[in-house]
Amino acid sequence: MKTAISVDDRLMMEADRAAREIGVSRSRLFALALQSYLRDWEHDRILAQLNRVYGDDADRQEKRTATLLKEKFRSSTIRENW
Repeated sequence: MKTAISVDDRLMMEADRAAREIGVSRSRLFALALQSYLRDWEHDRILAQLNRVYGDDADRQEKRTATLLKEKFRSSTIRENW
């Protein structure tokens, strides 16, 4: 999908330099960066939920749900080397 975004000139120059250094297109660099950001965001969201569940005297169902979410996240995490 094509899209248009506004990016600060300095950030774009850094992105171009990084893309050249790792040998990917600018588009691929932005896709990798977004994928990484979203993965980290999802991890933080799940961690916050786990902390809420295990931080209190939660009932057994809440703990089981949190454990299932943790396992789902662990099994779906993609490790990609740049």
